Amino acid sequence: MNLRELVSALNDFASLSLAESWDNVGLLVEPSPPHTVNTLFLTNDLTEEVMEEAVQKKADLILSYHPPIFTPLKRVTWKTWKERLVVRALEHRIGIYSPHTAYDAIPHGVNDWLTKGLGACTSVPLHPSTAPSYPAKGTHRVEFCADNTEHLDTVLSKIKDIQEISCLATLPARVEGEEQTRVSLNCSQKALLEVVALLSQNSLLYHKTEILLLQKPLLPHTGMGRLCTLSEPVSLSDLIERIKSHLKLPHVRLAVGMGKTLESPVKKAALCAGSGSSVLKGMEADLYLTGEMSHHDVLDAVANGISVILCEHSNTERGFLSELRDMLAIHLQNKIHIIVSEKDRDPLQVA
Repeated sequence: MNLRELVSALNDFASLSLAESWDNVGLLVEPSPPHTVNTLFLTNDLTEEVMEEAVQKKADLILSYHPPIFTPLKRVTWKTWKERLVVRALEHRIGIYSPHTAYDAIPHGVNDWLTKGLGACTSVPLHPSTAPSYPAKGTHRVEFCADNTEHLDTVLSKIKDIQEISCLATLPARVEGEEQTRVSLNCSQKALLEVVALLSQNSLLYHKTEILLLQKPLLPHTGMGRLCTLSEPVSLSDLIERIKSHLKLPHVRLAVGMGKTLESPVKKAALCAGSGSSVLKGMEADLYLTGEMSHHDVLDAVANGISVILCEHSNTERGFLSELRDMLAIHLQNKIHIIVSEKDRDPLQVA
């Protein structure tokens, strides 16, 4: 499959518009075209050891869940390990693609996979995603009617000089039996202040003005984190065993909520793959499940009676790769060979 066709198919599988604004997602390294992809190589983290594995297995494209290029590179030399990744990739004509938080948000993604460790439950996103393309532009819509054509032309001319105005339209309207012109426009929060200031110079226009807040519709089952309601309450100790089994871990880290014990029932769990502090903060639940949290956020949760299970960052993500392989095989109609790294692993271990 041609690289660009494959990248387009991957973007269809999980729209990059769902990724967080701070993230660096998509095609990060592209060999000179044309570039055919016969083998897609999946990894959670692209380390040098994993890169050598990809080279040995003759990968044509690496899908690295975490972006190996996050902060901008000022040069590409042999000096640092991330620069060497780019050098090795280009030497061996291997592309690098990263979806990261786009895979966190999608209904069939990392966070939904993590909920399976809790047992039977229903879940909703903690921070739902909104449709990226509606409305096209602007945070507000302004509408007003005017009957003085000459004056209206002056107002419209001034409106057009305001920055961050879009979708400006006029159409005939009948108001209380009189022929008038209805004006509508989309604008940013900043531009709204200027539009209102302009219209307020004419009290008749100002009193006929309607301002609507434009809110993008929520996407069902899509967004960051998950709030899970278990079908039946489960003791904290039993839930720990379920999670360890799902993630194939011999141990997890645990902070028991104030006033709770290992036998306390868990009915609601808030979870976030990876580093969950910002996503979980302030959520009402019996349990927080994530890879890592700051010390002080753990203390806050415990003080509020919420137990915390930490599994290390990538341990809450890596197991998803096997399911991803199967889903992508179907999505790509088995047109390419898909393999999961055997060298990819969490950098932390118990000594």
